[in-house]
Amino acid sequence: MKEQQTNETFKPYIPEDKITPEFTATSIIMGVLLAVIFGAANAYLGLRVGMTVSASIPAAVISMGVIRGLFRKDSILESNMVQTIGSAGESLAAGAIFTMPCLFLWAKEGVADAPSLVTISLVALCGGLLGVLFMVPLRNALIVKEHGILPYPEGTACAEVLLAGEEKGASAKTVFVGMGFAAFFKFIVDGLMVVPGVITAPIKALKTELSAEVYPALIGVGYICGAKISSYMFAGGLLGWFVLIPAIVTFGGDTILYPGADTIANMYAAGGAGAIWSSYIRYIGAGMVAAGGIISLVKSLPLIVSTFVEAVKGMKGGNGDGTKRTEQDLDMRVVVGGVIALAILIWLLPQIPVSLLGAILIVVFGFFFGAVSSRMVGLVGSSNNPVSGMAIATLLFATLCLKATGDVGAHGMVGAISIGSIICIVAAMAGDTSQDLKTGYILGATPKKQQIGELIGAVISAFTIGLVLILLDSSLGFGTAKLAAPQATLMKMIVEGVMDGNLPWSLVFMGIFIAVVVEILGIPVLPVAIGLYLPLELSSTIMIGGIIRYFADKKVKESDAGAGVLFCSGMIAGEGLVGIILAILAAAKIAAKMDLSGIVNTGTIGGIILMVLMILAVVKYANTDVKKAEKN
Repeated sequence: MKEQQTNETFKPYIPEDKITPEFTATSIIMGVLLAVIFGAANAYLGLRVGMTVSASIPAAVISMGVIRGLFRKDSILESNMVQTIGSAGESLAAGAIFTMPCLFLWAKEGVADAPSLVTISLVALCGGLLGVLFMVPLRNALIVKEHGILPYPEGTACAEVLLAGEEKGASAKTVFVGMGFAAFFKFIVDGLMVVPGVITAPIKALKTELSAEVYPALIGVGYICGAKISSYMFAGGLLGWFVLIPAIVTFGGDTILYPGADTIANMYAAGGAGAIWSSYIRYIGAGMVAAGGIISLVKSLPLIVSTFVEAVKGMKGGNGDGTKRTEQDLDMRVVVGGVIALAILIWLLPQIPVSLLGAILIVVFGFFFGAVSSRMVGLVGSSNNPVSGMAIATLLFATLCLKATGDVGAHGMVGAISIGSIICIVAAMAGDTSQDLKTGYILGATPKKQQIGELIGAVISAFTIGLVLILLDSSLGFGTAKLAAPQATLMKMIVEGVMDGNLPWSLVFMGIFIAVVVEILGIPVLPVAIGLYLPLELSSTIMIGGIIRYFADKKVKESDAGAGVLFCSGMIAGEGLVGIILAILAAAKIAAKMDLSGIVNTGTIGGIILMVLMILAVVKYANTDVKKAEKN
């Protein structure tokens, strides 16, 4: 990464007095399409594995390839607008899937009514718009005044990708190839069903099993996250499946342990290691994930407080509403008026089950966590931003407040999740907006136009996410093996635990103290906790991608825009899109007609062959980066 200039000496790539295409029909249409595509794909990925990936760089690469190839050469700000709008969909989806599936899970249990499309869309819309508006007055303080101090890793990397646009679409081709490759494999596994989705090897001596899912997106996630994060997740999986499950089965015997309804021996005999994981390990994992989120928040508290104070102080110096093109923000009257109007709508709209107290909590917590998120991504990047910790803290406080005021039962739980959903989306959107504005600042974009682009992306994505959530739940089902919705399941446990006190607290506290031990050892808690909380078959495949990245990085320190990362980003998007299409076909009763498993069933051999082909494809693109480095 190039050394950043200080604010005093900085000159953007496009001078402030030069006008180039930026907020055009082409950039808006492409941005909206990518917001829908990456929003849906990231929602599917997050509901499966509890993690999402940034869409800024893939969106920037695709826009460069299309705009430069078909329309005009002088298009860097236009491409930046595309990624600005496109990445909004991914961020809003990331915030929504952490919490909103809880409403569907409660509906299945008969606790509350199923959420309507209008309710989901309005909650997502309010959170998305507030996240963008809260960031506007902070731009001058965080992006301009602290240029050269706050690195904004993803935002700066995205700017470098756009500045390196001389490749004229070659990188975009890599993304599209990854999308097609993953789409084809996903269709074979989950569409035609001629290859099993999971390879399993029973290990009877340990009373457990080793398994891996045969899906390209998981290898892609491991490659993008890298060997270290992947290994932490895998370590959590090993702890659950090779330590805790064997211990429970070995020592449990004829014991009936809550929340299980049968003896542990009978449960294992009927359902194997998976039954033990479902009844016990996921509660231990939930305690560990919650503790990890809170630990990350507590560790960041000094930084959070100083961040908020500095951000508010910086606002006194003006919010960049000067006459220069590169200093123009949305009018503060529009920002303040928009926040007030949204707060009133949240309170008064019957589709949003939030009281006046809840609306006040949303504005206060939303602005605080929006400011914190915007600065935190500037310091440590989006991947290390403790959004889940913020969501957990918000849910705990909101649930306690509602319970104290007598708003209990189903109404109180739904209200708490609605508050948590909006604030979680606010934090995710504020962080994304700040990264995009950093990219625009380096390139010389017009902030006001980018902010309008973010608002457009938020509006489109809010209505898209509602359709995606309803579709996925109706066809695959949240909380099932195919769509675990791990983060949302955790948030559901937290709210229920505070309201009703019906959690198996001994298991939860085991997870909490495992998290404390991991933290004492100096290992990041959250990735280990997610590995424990999710089935081993997910973290095993993710680990494969991490291993490939490890050997690639030994030969070359790959940039965020390397061919391997772009190919894997394409694989994640391709699998997510086919997952959505298959869900549509399932809802339309067409998917069953494509099922060829009764005619052709390749079994474990087919799964192994498919896995090997996926590994070879990722290795090929990883080696492309190695060869480029050796030439240079």
